[in-house]
Amino acid sequence: MKKVLLLWLLVSQLWAITALGQATTTPYQVDWLRDGAITAGGIGATVIGSTILLNKERLTEADLIGLDKDEVNRFDRFLAGEYSESAENASDYPFYGSFVAPLFLLLDKDVRQNAPQVYLLYGQAMSIAGGLYALTAGLTKRKRPSVYAENAPLDARLHKYATNSFYAGHTAATASATFFVAKVFHDFNPGSPARPFVWAAAAAVPATVGYLRMRAGKHFLSDNIVGYAVGAGIGILVPELHRRDARISLAPDSTALYDGVAVVYRF
Repeated sequence: MKKVLLLWLLVSQLWAITALGQATTTPYQVDWLRDGAITAGGIGATVIGSTILLNKERLTEADLIGLDKDEVNRFDRFLAGEYSESAENASDYPFYGSFVAPLFLLLDKDVRQNAPQVYLLYGQAMSIAGGLYALTAGLTKRKRPSVYAENAPLDARLHKYATNSFYAGHTAATASATFFVAKVFHDFNPGSPARPFVWAAAAAVPATVGYLRMRAGKHFLSDNIVGYAVGAGIGILVPELHRRDARISLAPDSTALYDGVAVVYRF
């Protein structure tokens, strides 16, 4: 997943660099230096997180002895022991397909004229999604549902990523991509009767990925809820924060207790 995400980020940035003649019929405004730096930071976080993931302590056969499903919280316990290789393979189709879904935006003339800007934002959204996931999964050690599956092959239960259950990276990445597409289509096509259908498709695809990942024993329900929310939030907020008439923005904030960033909503 990490290799595919990094490849797509590089492709999207090359697209932006090589197609610089953008038109003015766009709801967005970008700062190429600032937004490029944010994207680079997201890619850097993805690389760091992936390094942490690869160096996590792996489970051993001794860890499986006496493993008890009751250690899983009641909300998620019904999935402990789930395992399906076919569901895992099936989840890859909508997952990888979502990465190229933004290319369909090129069917819109205004988007096509502003492709460098749009795909810079897409690269930024995916880099943030990748960085957040990799760091979170790298710094947590939640066992996947398949670890509890006594009918699963031993190599599946002891996989190097067996403790990467939190949160659902496939679901988050898919939601980031599909909700980005829906948000951009929404902003470029005010009043379009197709908007509800685009949003419905954007919501359905990551939900499908999440369901299949649960059936595969890769994630618990709470992992998917968090992944879905994080991914959808990134896919929507990155374009929204770049709108010329954005009501929501990020601003530096300093108090006696902290220095940070505040979310500002303009009524």
